[in-house]
Amino acid sequence: MLSRYGKSKELFARAAKLMPGGVSSPVRAFNSVNRDALFISRAEGPWVWDADGNQYVDYVGSYGPALLGHSHPEVADAVQKALRDGFCYGASSEGEIKLAEVIQRAFASMEMIRFVNSGTEAAMSVIRLARGFTGRNKIVKFRGCYHGHADALLTQAGSGLLTHGLPGSAGVTQHSVDDTLVGQYNDTQSVEKLFAEHPDDIAAIMLEPVAGNIGVVVPDTEFIRALRNLTKANGTLLIFDEVMSGFRNGFGGAQHFFDTVPDLTILGKVIGGGMPIGAYGGRRDIMQMVSPLGPVYQAGTLSGNPISMTAGWATLEYLEANQENIYASILRHTAQLKIAMMNTLGRKTPLTVNTWGGMITPFFAEGSVASYDTAVGSSAAQFSAAFGGWLDAGLFAPPSQYEAWFISAMHDDDCLQVATDALSAAAELL
Repeated sequence: MLSRYGKSKELFARAAKLMPGGVSSPVRAFNSVNRDALFISRAEGPWVWDADGNQYVDYVGSYGPALLGHSHPEVADAVQKALRDGFCYGASSEGEIKLAEVIQRAFASMEMIRFVNSGTEAAMSVIRLARGFTGRNKIVKFRGCYHGHADALLTQAGSGLLTHGLPGSAGVTQHSVDDTLVGQYNDTQSVEKLFAEHPDDIAAIMLEPVAGNIGVVVPDTEFIRALRNLTKANGTLLIFDEVMSGFRNGFGGAQHFFDTVPDLTILGKVIGGGMPIGAYGGRRDIMQMVSPLGPVYQAGTLSGNPISMTAGWATLEYLEANQENIYASILRHTAQLKIAMMNTLGRKTPLTVNTWGGMITPFFAEGSVASYDTAVGSSAAQFSAAFGGWLDAGLFAPPSQYEAWFISAMHDDDCLQVATDALSAAAELL
């Protein structure tokens, strides 16, 4: 093992002295699978290479941005040209308009858009906007749904909090979460109860329309429609967090798939083509509350920086022009990978594989996984054992049972063969 991962181990030892856990984000930590963090040195197309030169088929995809694969030539060329014109201006540029226009073509519900620097920033900003617009205080989120690390949204969140056994976060005051109400995903009655208990004081419901931070969990269509009806009936805003689901199942988001129009939407990751970015937008009358037009203040020096704008515009323009072939390829590979998981891991142990668009999660569980409770009921021990097997055999996936895997436009039959062989090796460890 040392010879295969020697350089990564050396880098991790250095990093652990400088950064908490040796990582810049807890979802990159491998301690839940009893490993030291892997250090990646290069990525191209559907492949990544670690510091020791080991090659992997990549299903992390930077947790979403690598929809076209890593370092797509057209995106890379556009970024290189933009770099020569400067990294950041502290002023507006045409790139913001171009990216906003292509996003609006994909998400007609986003009549006006504000760019920020991350999904977390978009989520915290859109909550402030919802409260400012409605004059109400309380927000409904769902158990296991993760909307970034803003204080008010960490209560009963998924993602790294769930992986590392944290129910919330130290440092978050009770006052910060007093106005955060928690519903049960795919359970309409739990939300109706919250409205009955807090009439006239719920500003918004924030939802991952397809959950990705307890692994992939797909909602019941009636659940989505019921939330839209409840919010309309109660003068409450419906916010879709499409940071993960955006552009995953077609040129648009889950709101198109479920034929439900939210009042506000947040996006991130993929709209920057791999560069730091976030955005929120929605109905014009709501967005006109944002400064400088209205009283809801939000600002950022790096928001709309020309490098992120260029990378995002190049990514989405290419995606729009080639969407038919790209999505056919992504959906085909996702379906084939699910079959490979069932034919390898599923022959050794109970397994449920959830997919939506180019997102997939194998749950070491028997029966349907359609809620937080059923997701956390899967076997973390079996996941850990399988993870070591497929990693050593050349498959790079998120080091957590509770994260989605991502399929890119560049995953092909060669990738599928590597993945199938790696899953077969993992199955031998179960």
